[in-house]
Amino acid sequence: MKFLFSALAAASVVALAGCTTAPVESEAPSLSVEQTSALDAVLAAQPEDAQTRYDARNPAETLAFFGIEPGMTVVEVLPGGGWYSKILIPYLGPEGQLIAAHYPDEIWPALFGEDADPERINAVIARADGWAAGAREWYGEDGADIQQYKMTDGQAAENPSSVDAALFVRALHNLHRSEAQLGLFTEAIAETYDLVKPGGVVGVVQHSGPETNSDEWADGNAGYLKQSRLIAAFEAAGFVLEATSDINANPADVPSEDDFVWRLPPSTATSEEGTPERAAFEAIGESNRMTLLFRKPA
Repeated sequence: MKFLFSALAAASVVALAGCTTAPVESEAPSLSVEQTSALDAVLAAQPEDAQTRYDARNPAETLAFFGIEPGMTVVEVLPGGGWYSKILIPYLGPEGQLIAAHYPDEIWPALFGEDADPERINAVIARADGWAAGAREWYGEDGADIQQYKMTDGQAAENPSSVDAALFVRALHNLHRSEAQLGLFTEAIAETYDLVKPGGVVGVVQHSGPETNSDEWADGNAGYLKQSRLIAAFEAAGFVLEATSDINANPADVPSEDDFVWRLPPSTATSEEGTPERAAFEAIGESNRMTLLFRKPA
């Protein structure tokens, strides 16, 4: 499918404040009373199983921190099952656009390993190819226009400086895992810089590993990345770090170099139900997550 933005979305205005030169804790664009009310209504309409994650994912605070407003054109990287997408589509509204940015096909053999079942890889690729068609069925005609593309394959180059915001929500560790082999982490951030309008933003929520752990451990294979590494990468691409927040922080999650993020809820992949180990992980809760706001200079 050719990657096309609507003329209306491409002409939309970035309604965000001017950039600053240094990060300010918990200072970022805020929403108006009307926008906050609209977002609250969308969140209240989500199914119960989605709402059970609000305490850990803090969607209202996170989207407000990033300054996401109705009518914007927003790229969501690796939307997966659509947990955030199902919030963004009705919230952005019919004058907005949600663009799913999927990983490029070549990342999957690198992530799954050389001996991975080709049928498994093909199934993942097929799900991505059909994502937009499936997402359009969630709300019918009610909500944002939905498009998609695959990162770093050249489709996004057709639409430079055309999006108001790009969101990387727990989507950077796999790109970083493949960096040494494919260079996709650096390439994806550079591509995002080209896509975002001058004055537009990038919002990052990512499993945050201790700065004192080794760089080798924090390469993404354990799910965690270092905040310093991400800031350096986005600044190297030309973005300015405007603000940081502890909205999604969890101080109880202090992983050692023997840990990976999927030991924690909701995966709890390393423990059996009913065991003391599982109870300990559930007591920690979901991962400690950095929340970063970058801006492309106007």
